[in-house]
Amino acid sequence: MIALLRGVLLEKHPNQAIVDVGGVGYDVSIPVSTYSHLPEAGGEVRLRIHTHVREDALTLYGFLSQDEKALFEKLISVSGIGPKMAMAVLSGIPAVDLIANIRRGEVDKLVRIPGVGKKTAERMVLELRDKMPAPSGEELGGSTGAPAGALTAVEQDVLSALLNLGCARPAAEAAVRKARVAGAPPSGGIEFEPLFRRALELVR
Repeated sequence: MIALLRGVLLEKHPNQAIVDVGGVGYDVSIPVSTYSHLPEAGGEVRLRIHTHVREDALTLYGFLSQDEKALFEKLISVSGIGPKMAMAVLSGIPAVDLIANIRRGEVDKLVRIPGVGKKTAERMVLELRDKMPAPSGEELGGSTGAPAGALTAVEQDVLSALLNLGCARPAAEAAVRKARVAGAPPSGGIEFEPLFRRALELVR
C-alpha cells in the first residue's frame, strides 16, 4: 500500500493534486485544508497517503499532516461515512474544531457541515468521542486576505471548492462575494483558506 508520496506537484485543485514521483503522475484526492497549504505547481510536495481499494477502483487520499490522515481514518470507521463524505467533512470544518465538536458532543455544530445530517453527526459523536486523536503538533494553520469585481483566481478556487461540497452555484457565488467584502484586509491580499471558511459560513 502507498503510505507517502514525495515528488513534484504538477497540478492542484481544491479537491485534487497530481504529483510526479519519478516520472509517474499520481492523482490524489485532497481536502481543502491540504490544498490551501500546497506550493505552486512545480514545487516539491510530500503527502501522507491513505490508499482505498475497492473492487472497481484504487483511490489515493492525501494529507499534509499526520493528524488529518488519522482523523480521516477515524471518520471512515464510522458506519455510513465513506471516504468521499470524510473528505467533505475535513473540507467543511478545520480539523481542530471537528475534534472539539465531536469530543463535546456538539451535534448542532456538526450538522452545519455540508452533507452531514443529524443521524450521521450523532453516529460520529457516539463512535468517535473516545477515539479522537490528540493533535501531534503537525497542525495546519491559516491566515487572512481580498480585492473586487470579477472573481479572482483564488475566489474561483473557493467557488470550485464550494461546488465540490454540493453547494448550488448561485448561492456559492454570492457567498464568495460576501466573504470577500467581509474579510478584506487593509493590505488587499487574500488567501484561500480564510476566504473559503468565511464563504462556507455564509452559504449555509
